[in-house]
Amino acid sequence: MTSFASDSWGRAQEAFRLAEHDLPISADGAASRAYYAAFHATSALLALEGRTFSKHSAVEAAVHRDLVKAGIWPQELGKYYTALWELRSTADYGGAEHVTKQEAEEAIRMARAILEMVAKIHPELPPLDDQ
Repeated sequence: MTSFASDSWGRAQEAFRLAEHDLPISADGAASRAYYAAFHATSALLALEGRTFSKHSAVEAAVHRDLVKAGIWPQELGKYYTALWELRSTADYGGAEHVTKQEAEEAIRMARAILEMVAKIHPELPPLDDQ
């Protein structure tokens, strides 16, 4: 396993734990962390397949092109990834618009599904701490 993949997976786990922790404090913070959990988990998966990207938009494109269209991920996970990306935009840059607690709870659920799929595809990765 590359150090980039290992570091990305560790960041994914940390961001996921922070999303859960932040939920009672800040729905925006929780949604943002949920996106980063999915982003880093997906980056780890792609790195294990020999591909790395420097832009968030490139990772999202790879999700749909290399994972969903290739049949590695179900379409639902591609939709989750895009929804998380959109929620993160609202959470971080929404101005007067904010993520609701219900949306943040859904973001955490979607991020968990992505992390679980990455761990299923690559069981050599350490499990999500609270699975």
